Amino acid sequence: MVSQTFVIRNNAGLHLKPAAMLCTEAIKYKSSITLSFGNTVTNAKSVLNVLSACVKCNDSITLTCEGEDEQEALEGLSKVVESGLGE
Repeated sequence: MVSQTFVIRNNAGLHLKPAAMLCTEAIKYKSSITLSFGNTVTNAKSVLNVLSACVKCNDSITLTCEGEDEQEALEGLSKVVESGLGE
């Protein structure tokens, strides 16, 4: 299991477009991928679950990957998040 914490820099937080980009990247991997925010832990492969976390600008999230391609998954997700999730 590997995890990394990120600060969301998108002005509107994880609204539909960035949430979809995050999920699109997450579903490429076989590993289980979760997004943790506050007391919420949700499936990062589900747009509705990511949206329901209500992540806003400057909030910190933790992405955790567990499975056979966990390191590759975390690296891919890291690139997407750090690139601004399409914004």
